[in-house]
Amino acid sequence: MTSQFPNPVRTPHKGRVLAAATLLVSIALTGCNDHAAQTAPRTTLVRTTTVQPRKRQAAITLTGEVQARFRADLSFRVNGRVVARVVDIGAHVSKGDVLARLDPAEQQADVDAATAAVASAEAQLRVAKATFERQNALIASGFTTRTVYDQAREGLRTAEGVLEAAKAQLGTSRDALGYTVLRAESNGVITARNLEVGQVVPAAQPVFSLAQDGERDAVFEVYESLFLGQTDSRRVTLALVSDPSVTATGEVREISPVIDAKSSTIRVKVSIDNPPAAMTLGGAIVGTVKAKPQNEIAVPWSALMAAGRKPAVWTVDPKTQTASLKPVTVGAYEAGQVLIKAGLEPGERIVIDGGKLLSVGQSVTEVGDRS
Repeated sequence: MTSQFPNPVRTPHKGRVLAAATLLVSIALTGCNDHAAQTAPRTTLVRTTTVQPRKRQAAITLTGEVQARFRADLSFRVNGRVVARVVDIGAHVSKGDVLARLDPAEQQADVDAATAAVASAEAQLRVAKATFERQNALIASGFTTRTVYDQAREGLRTAEGVLEAAKAQLGTSRDALGYTVLRAESNGVITARNLEVGQVVPAAQPVFSLAQDGERDAVFEVYESLFLGQTDSRRVTLALVSDPSVTATGEVREISPVIDAKSSTIRVKVSIDNPPAAMTLGGAIVGTVKAKPQNEIAVPWSALMAAGRKPAVWTVDPKTQTASLKPVTVGAYEAGQVLIKAGLEPGERIVIDGGKLLSVGQSVTEVGDRS
C-alpha cells in the first residue's frame, strides 16, 4: 500500500555548512588584513644633511675693452676731393702730422682773387690819400671849399676800409687753403677712417678718429641687475684676455646714467692706473670686482624642490622623523649648488636625495652621510 505523505526535503550536511561558513569568514578576514596592510604608514629612505651658514664673498667678472680717455673725430673744414691719404687705422701720429689732403685748386683760386683785391684796394688808398693831402693843403690856403675837403677825407676813409676788408678776405682764403690739409691735433693713434682717395667729402664730416695718448680706460657694458648688489669697493682688478699675466688695477670713474636701448646695458668706465704697454687700445680686458661678504646657506641642486611656483626644500623633524616642504628664497644659482638667502635656519636638516618621492607628513628614514 503506497504512503500518502510527500517525500522529505533533503538538507545539506552539517559539515558542509560549517566548511562554507569557515571559508566566508576566512575571506573576510583576509580582506581586512589586506586593507590594513595597505593603509599602514610607509617609510622612505632619504639622504639628509644639516645646513650651516657660511661667509661668502662673490666676485663679478666681466669682459671689456681698453679705450683712450680722450678721443676726437677729425674732419676737413672745407669741401673738396681727396687727393692723398697718408695714414691708416692703427697708425701712431704726432701733433701736426699730415693725415690727408684735398684738391686745393678752388681754394687757391680764392687766394689769388683775394690777393688781387688787396692790390686794387691799396692802389685806391694811395689815390685817396694823395687827394686828401692836396685838399688839406688847399683848404689851409683858402683855395678850396669845405665840401670838397670833406669829400676827399671821406674818400680816404672809404679806401682804408676797403683795404682792410680785402686783407681780411685774403686771410680767410689763405686759411681755407690751409684747411685742405688735415693734420693731427695731438699725439695719438688713429682708430677709425672714413675716406678714400678720389672721394668728395663735405665740410665737418668725420673722416678720422684719433685716440689721444695718455690716460686709458677699461670700458664695460654691465647689465643693470648687477647694480642691485653692493660691491666691496670701487677698485677693479684688470687683466688682459690674451695674456692674463698682464694685470693692472683701476677705479670706477664713470657710470652712464641711462640704459642702452638696444643692449639693455649700462656703460661703466674704469680708469687704469699706470697701464702696462701691453694694454694697447682696443685690447680685450677682464675686470673683476668683489661684492660685500654675506652669510648664505649653500645646498645641492638635488635638494631644491617647488611649492607651487616658489622654490622649496624638504626638511626633516628630528623628533617625529617626518618630512615637511618649506619655501625658501634663492639668492643665486651656482655650479653644483644653490645659495639660499632666506627660509632656512642654521642646524635644520634637509633632504638632499630622495625628495621626489616624499609627501607632506611622510615618515622618513635617514641614510648615508648625516653631516
